[in-house]
Amino acid sequence: MEESIAASVMRPGALSLGHLDSALKQQSQEVKPSLVRKLKQISLLTVALVSFSFTLGLAAVSTHADDAIPDPFAQVRAQQNAANPATTNNGATAQPTAAGQVAPIAAPVIIPTVPTFNAESWVLMDYATGQVLFEHDQHKRIWPASLTKMMTSYVIGMEIKAGRLDPESYVTIPESAWAKNSIYSDSSKMFIEVGKKVKVSDLNKGIVIQSGNDACVAMALVLAGSEEGFISVMNTYAQRLGLTNTHFANVHGLFNEQNYSTAYDMAILGRALIRDLPDEYQLYSQKEFTFNGIRQRNRNGLLWDTTLDVDGIKTGHLSAVGYNLVASARQSNMRLIASVIGAKSEKDRAAIAKQMLTYGFSYFETFSPFEPGQTLLTREVRMGDSNLVNLAIAYPVSIVIPKGSQQNVSMGYTLNQGVFVAPINVGDQLGVIEFKLNDKVLAQYPLVATNAIGEGSFFSRMWDKIVMSITN
Repeated sequence: MEESIAASVMRPGALSLGHLDSALKQQSQEVKPSLVRKLKQISLLTVALVSFSFTLGLAAVSTHADDAIPDPFAQVRAQQNAANPATTNNGATAQPTAAGQVAPIAAPVIIPTVPTFNAESWVLMDYATGQVLFEHDQHKRIWPASLTKMMTSYVIGMEIKAGRLDPESYVTIPESAWAKNSIYSDSSKMFIEVGKKVKVSDLNKGIVIQSGNDACVAMALVLAGSEEGFISVMNTYAQRLGLTNTHFANVHGLFNEQNYSTAYDMAILGRALIRDLPDEYQLYSQKEFTFNGIRQRNRNGLLWDTTLDVDGIKTGHLSAVGYNLVASARQSNMRLIASVIGAKSEKDRAAIAKQMLTYGFSYFETFSPFEPGQTLLTREVRMGDSNLVNLAIAYPVSIVIPKGSQQNVSMGYTLNQGVFVAPINVGDQLGVIEFKLNDKVLAQYPLVATNAIGEGSFFSRMWDKIVMSITN
């Protein structure tokens, strides 16, 4: 038999009863006829259990009841039918009721065209899943300007979180971090003075709220002894966070050809700050900070917008690229991150980010089709003390979709093998399930075993070996 059961997982219909019958005839010259008949019966049952279609849409046809993933949209359809029983599934016109009146048809959800902007690049990302809801040139290389400080802040926050940096300790300001140095002319500063002692927490606020370039250098020297050493740590974190198109060449974002990133990578960095460092991220919501008698406002104008719950994160500007902004806001159970690069003015970057966030909250929703640990598939196991293993997604499933599109989401899965072989441990990844909308992959999750299968007895394992040798 040329085709294995495992191969049939990837190519629907590859394993047929005709193939099996031919294989059994070839084996009949070497095995006693009575044993062949028994094995043929067992193998036919095995094929019925393991043969399945790779792609599972909402109307998937299964060769076995256990093949069908529970339909998470059944309740949606039931609710829609209950609310509008006169409308068919395909959207047919409502029929007159017994009283001669026509039942109203529920208004469809109409999604406007995705907005476009006068900027270099942008991306709107869902925080919980990392899904990109819409974008333009999200991977185009740009100069992040003061968005660089998000990584400076991330490194500082991680040092505080690890207990290696005390926010209440003091730093003596070195001459290279002095605000009067020419390198900082016409740029944002905290206005720290050489030789003065400044609390770490104040320097951190100076970086996040006031966007102080001088404060960035002071903290870099304290933590790494040199700017170069601190920059190397920034780039190490960039690699760990998956910022594949980012390289840092300084700690503050002043122009340098080798200090580059993308709109997408900046959104990912913002997501990491929110996820990994909630205490550090809280600083980004503060609207102003006063140091050395100088009161400075946070340049993120959306913090004052009462129509959105914006709580961060960072602005940037360079004449070579324009005005940048990464902003995050919450609404109900959803948090979104908007990354805008190269807007034409401060006002424009805020307006663009606001329009992106508003569009996302208005026309997208979070959908959780399954509960964590819910059995989605049951598969046959050989060589074990039990014949079946249950597969599930171990953690909460969350996907973001346009409102009203639940019924258009399709599911598909692939398994590592057609028939699994013991031993199997709880949590072993046995396959992958993916969710698609209009052929676009929205998310993928590992399918893991929820029950352990130990090795079977000697005789049961020998019997399974015989059966497997014939069916393979």
